[in-house]
Amino acid sequence: MTEQHKPLLAIKGITKIYDVGDTKLDVLKGINLTIEEGEFVAIMGPSGSGKSTLMHILGLLDRPSGGVYEIYGQNVLKFDDNRTAFLRSKIIGFVFQQYNLLNKMTACDNVALPMIYSGGTNKVERAKKLLESVGLSERIFHKPNQLSGGQQQRVAIARALVNEPKIIFADEPTGNLASAQSDEIMQILTDLNKKGISVILVTHEPDIAQWANRVITIKDGQVVSDTKKTETEKIQHNPLKIHKDSSRLSVAEFSENFFSAIRAILANKTRSILTMLGIIIGVASIISMLALGTGAQQSLEKQIKSMGTNLLYLMPGRISVGGVAGSVVRRITLEDVDALASNTELVKNIDPTVSGNVQVVYGNKNTNTSLTGATTAYQYMQNAVPEYGRFFTNTENNNSAKVCVIGATVVKNLFGDQEPVGKYIKINRKQFRVIGILPVKGAQGPRDGDDIIIVPLNTAMKRLLGTRYVSSVSVEVQEGKIDETEKYLLATMLERNKLGADQADSFRIRNMSDMIQMLSSTTKTMTMLLGSVAGISLIVGGIGIMNIMLVSVSERTREIGLRKAIGATKTAVLLQFLIESSALSVMGGFFGVALGVLISFAVSKFAGWAAFVSGFSVFLSVSFSVCVGIVFGLWPAKKASELSPIEALRSE
Repeated sequence: MTEQHKPLLAIKGITKIYDVGDTKLDVLKGINLTIEEGEFVAIMGPSGSGKSTLMHILGLLDRPSGGVYEIYGQNVLKFDDNRTAFLRSKIIGFVFQQYNLLNKMTACDNVALPMIYSGGTNKVERAKKLLESVGLSERIFHKPNQLSGGQQQRVAIARALVNEPKIIFADEPTGNLASAQSDEIMQILTDLNKKGISVILVTHEPDIAQWANRVITIKDGQVVSDTKKTETEKIQHNPLKIHKDSSRLSVAEFSENFFSAIRAILANKTRSILTMLGIIIGVASIISMLALGTGAQQSLEKQIKSMGTNLLYLMPGRISVGGVAGSVVRRITLEDVDALASNTELVKNIDPTVSGNVQVVYGNKNTNTSLTGATTAYQYMQNAVPEYGRFFTNTENNNSAKVCVIGATVVKNLFGDQEPVGKYIKINRKQFRVIGILPVKGAQGPRDGDDIIIVPLNTAMKRLLGTRYVSSVSVEVQEGKIDETEKYLLATMLERNKLGADQADSFRIRNMSDMIQMLSSTTKTMTMLLGSVAGISLIVGGIGIMNIMLVSVSERTREIGLRKAIGATKTAVLLQFLIESSALSVMGGFFGVALGVLISFAVSKFAGWAAFVSGFSVFLSVSFSVCVGIVFGLWPAKKASELSPIEALRSE
């Protein structure tokens, strides 16, 4: 049984009604029409007759208010956006009166553009051949503003042919051309029709309509005449097939969207830079805040760890009466220290210290600094083994020898570039020999950890400070016995001083492990707080991106309409503008990272603050900026994707 013939196009009862204020305007009033493959049809009529509206519906640029529209027997009005876009890409080619070429692209790129959405290969070669076929072999790489009107229309015809369509729709293709150029364009369309391509053109000029084999006249939204010069042979074709992957984003399409975004950014450099400024400031703020916060945290941890993590510090406290601290301070004696050191199961090492401020003189230079009297255990418990020279010995401590080791700041203040080891200095008018230089500790809050002199404990107590009591006791604990040792120290001191448990505040015990955790937690919280505050500027930058993308959508509405007319889906347009907003935010993110790193190191160098730029902070900042670009670009991108092709093309 012979398969029933199906025409190329068939419309039944097509209507189009526009809402104009409170009234309705009937533009098309139940049009019925059949067009066979291979026909050259001219649709004529006065202005406002509905001829252009009919062509836009036939070209799937607009949707009718009612009726049925079939291509090869399939009702295309039931197709979704992806399938309709595929038809515009593969079956239909458009030639517009206004040419609708993209000004920033060459003639070759304009012609190849529809192949981006159809997934065609060898785009450049095919575009060149088509431009040569329409007589533009010497204008292939010229931009539209370098071409005449007739040449631009030839580019538009080549673009319509690039995907080998079944139908070419030409809307007033000669409306802006001189007579000679009009004849050239019509001859090209006639030659294409002879090769089997159906041509449907809209015109109000009778001499242009005479080129067609069939003339349809429309008046007041209805067909009033349909004249054929010759009958077209009816050809049976295979059923219309839509490629199942036509909605996927190809590499070529992504590449085109990316470079389109770059072109748009470069075309408005000042505006783009101002838009990125919010992102740059936000990312730079996050990078620098996190760098300074992390640097401070690491510096604190390093300083505390340099004091030892398995240490307990025993210090005298004040006696409280009725919950109110009194003025009497409990003392710690050397005998107490010996008693504490006797429990070797808990106490690994012990170091009693005294401290005070002293005046130090060398030659004509003098300085005030802090002095600590300690035992030989100090150098190991406090990570204070001299970098140059040596520490004092037990014998020197027992003999109250006048020797000392000094910190880097004292070296700088007294000796400058001279070698201090072996030289003599006066401490509170008593002459001491420098035997070593302490390792650099750095600042510990408001106190300079290198502005210090260490002397033997007995020397400090008897010769310099004149005291029988120690200021504090450092206790190195056996592995894993911090809590047990802490209880032991307090119980022993209360027992030796004949105090009850209710007077435990007579002595204070500081646990370095707890201090490390507390300070780390505090610095992390402050760092995240500062980073969060800095992130607010990223949100402000995102609002700037959203604003500029809305402007971009408004400026490029005709381009959006063109892209949809040649096969772009809603998803493709959405992704195009999302890529553009993301490109803005990513570029701003990278510039912001560079600025943030520069600020961090500048602050570190000139203010002396520790700064550490981590890979995580860079990743976090750039990722956040990308998310800002996507989130704030989504609404403008969605607005662009929802535009009707014909409404977009009509925009000024």
